[in-house]
Amino acid sequence: MEYGEWISPRHVRKSFIERTSDSAQTDSMHCFTRNQMMGRLLLGLALVCVSWVSAAKPVSFVNDVVPILTKAGCNAGECHAKAGMGQNGFQLSLLGFEPQEDYEHLVKEARSRRILPTAPDHSLLLMKASASVPHGGGNKLPKDSEGYRIIRDWISQGLPGGAKDEPQIQSIDVTPARETLKKGAKRQLKVIARYSDNSSRDVTQLALYEPNDRAMAEVTGKGLVHVSDLPGKVAIMVRYAGLASVCNVSVPLGAPVEKLPPQSNFIDELVFANLKLLGIPPSEVIDDTAFLRRVTLDIGGRMPTLKETEAFLADENPKKREVLIDALLQSPDYADYFANKWTSLLKNRRDSTADITANFAFFSWVRDGLLANKAYDQMVRELLAATGTILGNPPVAWYKRVKDPKTQIEDVAQLFLGVRMQCAQCHHHPFERWSQDDYYSLTAFFSQIGRKPTGIQGEDMIYHKRGIAQAKNAKSGVSLRPAALGTKIADIPPDDDPRLQLASWMSDPKNPFFAKALVNRYWKHFFKRGLIEPEDDIRDTNPPTNPELLTALEKYFVDKKFDLKALVRIIANSTTYQLSSKPNKHNLGDWQNFSRFQPRRLQAEVLLDSIDQLTGATTSFADLPAGTRAVALPDNSYNKSSAFLRVFGRPDGTSVCECERVESSSLSQSLHLMNGSDIKTKLKTSNGRAHKFSTDKRENKAKIQELYLAAFSRTPAENELHIALDYLEEPLSDAKGNLIKGPSAERQKFEDLIWALMNTKEFLFNH
Repeated sequence: MEYGEWISPRHVRKSFIERTSDSAQTDSMHCFTRNQMMGRLLLGLALVCVSWVSAAKPVSFVNDVVPILTKAGCNAGECHAKAGMGQNGFQLSLLGFEPQEDYEHLVKEARSRRILPTAPDHSLLLMKASASVPHGGGNKLPKDSEGYRIIRDWISQGLPGGAKDEPQIQSIDVTPARETLKKGAKRQLKVIARYSDNSSRDVTQLALYEPNDRAMAEVTGKGLVHVSDLPGKVAIMVRYAGLASVCNVSVPLGAPVEKLPPQSNFIDELVFANLKLLGIPPSEVIDDTAFLRRVTLDIGGRMPTLKETEAFLADENPKKREVLIDALLQSPDYADYFANKWTSLLKNRRDSTADITANFAFFSWVRDGLLANKAYDQMVRELLAATGTILGNPPVAWYKRVKDPKTQIEDVAQLFLGVRMQCAQCHHHPFERWSQDDYYSLTAFFSQIGRKPTGIQGEDMIYHKRGIAQAKNAKSGVSLRPAALGTKIADIPPDDDPRLQLASWMSDPKNPFFAKALVNRYWKHFFKRGLIEPEDDIRDTNPPTNPELLTALEKYFVDKKFDLKALVRIIANSTTYQLSSKPNKHNLGDWQNFSRFQPRRLQAEVLLDSIDQLTGATTSFADLPAGTRAVALPDNSYNKSSAFLRVFGRPDGTSVCECERVESSSLSQSLHLMNGSDIKTKLKTSNGRAHKFSTDKRENKAKIQELYLAAFSRTPAENELHIALDYLEEPLSDAKGNLIKGPSAERQKFEDLIWALMNTKEFLFNH
């Protein structure tokens, strides 16, 4: 019997006899006496015949049954669609994207033991789902539910699979698409499915609902939205029959927003307009000391030097903040810091000593491009279409690390387009429109990459192989030509490198992903969270918290010809970036609308460099000149030799996800800062700050002021100054109680004072 074929009475009788005679594959409720069997058979056949005659509209397997299984979670990844293997011998396709396969598994597999057309209520499918017999998933379809009734009708109608001319679902509409709710309010959603025959159907009870921020909203299985007391914006993703839609809900705080800080550019206009709409007053603008430290850390990846701090605070130029931003962007510190970010995401890993040439060459190529302000689209083009050898063309090193075309396209899509394609390799993306054909069509761009061994061990020459670019869908076996996401690509001649076509499509100003992914990633760098979060998961069902701002940033970046420094400049010059991290009485709970700056722990490399700068010590790294900063390390190999970098979460470059970097605090980090051997060594280093202070003839007050300027870019408050002075004047004893005098005592006291400042949140966080 084929998919979609109605079941005949003869087939029902044959199937029934086969199952009841096979005690090894039937449950006890199917074992009847001969008279009971014949009675049930005749009754079942009568029911089937009656249902065929009386049913006004057959139940559709695709349009009716599959959505019920999806709603109940039967075809979820943790249940019978688990890892492509199913559960307890029963397998369904993930979220019902392959209904024909599901029909085969339900109706024909295991001698049709799961379905009993002669007595639908005794079908194993319904008895398990309704927990009439033991079921690990519990009661998914109560007997009084609409889902149970529909599946029972489908079974009694003879298990129709669907006619060829059956209407196909085209879209789903959610009402309301946008809504503003007061804190704690509720709102019922309505979902309408629209079909190819222009018919529509209310599927509110059968749709799946999921908020993108569970702290802000909860949704019942019937589509009732209940928002919390947190202000902001939350998206409710609605899924039905493989399609998805979104309801965007705004939850205003409702506080008066009367006086706004001065606006510097379009970023402030759009951020403050959103804050006013939501009734969230922004914090105040920070002073010069806080700005100097914040922007130097964010652009240069380091703390300001003592001279820089003194000069900036003494400068009376009203535009000195703009001047500072420009100076940082022109400095090698900017190039080092952002090259460190990009090379980690591009997997510049050293797995063996043979990788060292590629590691150094690739890092230098990225750094030099950033320093020269090479256009972002040009850098991506040079990377994707790289050919030759590493020494002659360093971006070839990326192909040394990432060899499989599938991994190549997954990394490219996630890093440069903000689209996670990994799911689509095996099945339709559960939250997006991308299918397996989309996945393999994108993979085809990398299908003609050739490799030839060179005279250097472990190094290959990369070249374009002449031929037709194509990739075979692993499931359907169909060979697919290159096609971009949602965009057709003209046939590529065999002599042309398809990667160039991919790069051209990506950098097209009309591309809906490329510029958006970059500005969202850089926004997160400066504000701790992206306008879309996670920053590399851009999809219709994960909308931005401020769509107007994201669109404006995207347009600005494209208009500036993909100028990375221009993007950093416009962000850092905005008043939004320069807001204080101290909350007012209204915006403490705001995490997504940028009414204040969110403090974040210094990255591992930045923190190590900052400790060196404060103590006057240096950290030595193999194969690198003395004085090389941790943010300028070319690859992950230095994590093995530095306990500090490991403990504080420097990434190993195994993923294109920023989540590989650990930025949360931990007990091991606190213990390392308090008692780590390397920290003690840095405090006691000869010619370090503590050593110099012990022989410095200046008053202690001047030394303390210098310490605070070096650590926090500010002078100490009056109480801080008195506490430090009192400590320096106290007598110091050794472990035996003997007094320690002279420079040795002074040195130890300053070591303790530097250690105390180093362990404060003000030092450990950018704020």
